[in-house]
Amino acid sequence: MSKNLFIAGTGTDVGKTFVTGLIVKNLHQSGRSTAYFKAAASGNLRSSDGSLIFGDGLSIKNSSGISQPLKSMCPYIYEAAVSPHFASQLEGNPVKIEFVKNCFEKLSQEYEYITVEGSGGILCPLCIDEKCTQLEDIIKMLDLSCLIVADAGLGTINAVGLTAFYMRERNIPIKGIIFNRFHSGSAMEEDNLKMCEAITGLRVIACVSDGDTEININADTLASLYE
Repeated sequence: MSKNLFIAGTGTDVGKTFVTGLIVKNLHQSGRSTAYFKAAASGNLRSSDGSLIFGDGLSIKNSSGISQPLKSMCPYIYEAAVSPHFASQLEGNPVKIEFVKNCFEKLSQEYEYITVEGSGGILCPLCIDEKCTQLEDIIKMLDLSCLIVADAGLGTINAVGLTAFYMRERNIPIKGIIFNRFHSGSAMEEDNLKMCEAITGLRVIACVSDGDTEININADTLASLYE
């Protein structure tokens, strides 16, 4: 069975997929058997034959170099660039949590380390048609610990603080924070880092800048976050 870690974002477009790609690349290049998983993804494009292409998965494959088949990465993909629960209302095929579990368990028998990426922020609903399913239901069902990815810029103190508070209220274990779009030498962003650590009691374990091709974490240290 695999060791696993969930990547939670403080909101949409904070760079979860970019950071996740660097994490997966780090583990892959260290020689570890590594895979990527996402329960549901919206905002995907169609190929010339009309089929949907899982864009986040393709991005992960390109940035990390893993050979994992794209079709094994995400059981539910939608075209509309909206929350998965609404995309499924528009397009059909609502998320069924047991199918997500089955897909993940199959993957966990094939790979040593699995990085699971969330959709949007921690409160993002995945399905409300048959049963209300949210990201936290996936996290708890798969018994995952989490890293929080946050944009380093203005507003992140509030976003990180509220995300961490909610996750703790829901008994979701948090391993630390990664700042994305970090500008070294920015007094504001350096202060954001210190304030997020002080408010949450969590450590910022890495800062990632636009265009980075590596994440500055030792592979063994990174692997130790997976359970």
